[in-house]
Amino acid sequence: MDIINKYFPNLTERQREQFAALLPLYEEWNAQINVISRKDMEHFYEHHVLHSLAIAKVIQFKPMAEVLDVGTGGGFPGVPLAIMFPESRFTLIDSVGKKIKVVSDVVSRLSLTNTKVQQIRAEQMDGEFDFVVSRAVTTLGEFVPWVKKKISKSQYHQLHNGVLYLKGGDLTNELFPFRHKVRTWDISDYFEEEYFETKKVIFLPL
Repeated sequence: MDIINKYFPNLTERQREQFAALLPLYEEWNAQINVISRKDMEHFYEHHVLHSLAIAKVIQFKPMAEVLDVGTGGGFPGVPLAIMFPESRFTLIDSVGKKIKVVSDVVSRLSLTNTKVQQIRAEQMDGEFDFVVSRAVTTLGEFVPWVKKKISKSQYHQLHNGVLYLKGGDLTNELFPFRHKVRTWDISDYFEEEYFETKKVIFLPL
């Protein structure tokens, strides 16, 4: 938890409680289903929670903003973002039932009333959203066709509605088709830990 307080010192008491509750919840589930690799659990807050919150360094979701987390897996980045922005609305989807079972329980036990969880493929999802968030589900070229028709045309954020994607490594070739529109932020500009050296927040307006 210290690493979350370090970079987000202005959390409410309620947010601190919810973030602190995450580790025991995931430890409990990980004993039953391997949601997060055992090795990664040692760095749970850094590799999963803080990484998810890199999005909160590039945008402040407004009250009533609709955000879709595609391929949420164990609930990242959606769950940490839902804690961070309690007045925004989050829909977390994944096609894998056991992952959705975990996320549903976490959301319920944290009393995240701003969050819905659904087992569904992105292509089958109805509705419109201001932003789609995801964490390295696939290449951006494959991801965009799944979600481009789900972006609302009503704009009220500083950033244009679109995709906010967490990914690392050399993205030159992957981003080339979107080079005239895409924008990236180095997460290492916000978080000093070595883990974030090659990781980025990618923004693609749609």
